[in-house]
Amino acid sequence: MYGLADCNNFFVSCERVFRPDLQGKPVIVLSNNDGCAVARSNEAKALGIKMGVPLFQVRDIVERHGVTVFSSNYALYGDMSNRVQSTLRQMVPAVEVYSIDEAFLDLRGLEHTDLDALAKNISAVCRRNTGIPVSVGVAPTKTLAKIASKLCKQYPKLRGGCYMHRPQDIEKVLRKFPIEDVWGIGRRYSKRLKAYGINTAWDFSQLAPQWVQQEMGLPGLNTWNELRGKPCIEFDTHVQDKQQICVSRSFSKEIYDFEPLAEQVSLFTAMACEKLRRQHSACHYALVFVLTNRHKEGAPQHMEGRTIAFPVETDSTLEINEAVLRGLKQLYREGYGYKKAGAILSGIIPKSSVQPDLFDTVDRDKHAHLMSVVDAINNKNGHHGIYFASQSFEGIKMNRQHLSQRFTTEWDEIMVVKV
Repeated sequence: MYGLADCNNFFVSCERVFRPDLQGKPVIVLSNNDGCAVARSNEAKALGIKMGVPLFQVRDIVERHGVTVFSSNYALYGDMSNRVQSTLRQMVPAVEVYSIDEAFLDLRGLEHTDLDALAKNISAVCRRNTGIPVSVGVAPTKTLAKIASKLCKQYPKLRGGCYMHRPQDIEKVLRKFPIEDVWGIGRRYSKRLKAYGINTAWDFSQLAPQWVQQEMGLPGLNTWNELRGKPCIEFDTHVQDKQQICVSRSFSKEIYDFEPLAEQVSLFTAMACEKLRRQHSACHYALVFVLTNRHKEGAPQHMEGRTIAFPVETDSTLEINEAVLRGLKQLYREGYGYKKAGAILSGIIPKSSVQPDLFDTVDRDKHAHLMSVVDAINNKNGHHGIYFASQSFEGIKMNRQHLSQRFTTEWDEIMVVKV
């Protein structure tokens, strides 16, 4: 048996943990630069606010119904996600993190346990430990477990846990479950399937396997088997190392001068290097790119990138940042307003596989020691406790007019309780 723990309206739920007065009230969380709604409470959904709708298009709804608006607070959401995952690991044999708000649970070997009670208990303990409502679906396959978790959100009487295993119950659910909502189908395939009159998960499960494989390949056949109760998608607790690491942002306003642009790019590079070291890797290439605002009529346009190769794979922010800023200087054009920039690390290998160079001019041991000290201090005292001189001290230049505090990751923003 497999489980799926899915945090309900996750970004909104994180904000509500520290704003309990917002329970039962409409809340939305916006994307970068306060652009679009990326998370909505059930109350906001009931008002007709769609996923991905720009804020300016629903401004009248927000003002008329008193909808609370938050800017994305990824530092808070990431930490709350880690707390949920930590709770899950204490209650099941293994956890596979699928996304920031979802995790698969390996329940094989627990078939003689009351899995319905276990699912409900996991949901209750997560809520007690973290304040986050979690829907836990349990079923014979991963795909069915995702469907079971969706049922928890639709039916509060399930109390956060749904054990879906009897063939007659599975058939009843699949007959009503839209094909476009099946994990692994996607928008393109659902459109094609509907053209053939296949509208539900049950319709799909009754197709001939030869037809499914011919039309959708092995992934489609795996989904078909999973809907029929045959596990085909392996449980993987090992998080694969990233083969490319990118940190980029769109700015709230165009940046015309080199120095503020370099400060932002340097900050992106430091963030990418931290991710690189976190997975104990080193990179062979770094790419820096810049883009002007293509939506601004009459403005000169410039979109270009520059790749730098390192003679020895490295994870040093000092070395990578110096190379990236050198590349940025070659890209920069005076008089152009840059709306977006970023740094990409590639050619990534395990740090243990780096081959030293006899003619290397970099003191690798010194850099490694310095980076380990910087990471340790930042991990203990909050993100970017130590900056490199070329970085922006003001953070990323984004519109975040509705940003909440980083209650769990910054000492100076921790919640104050008055007695």
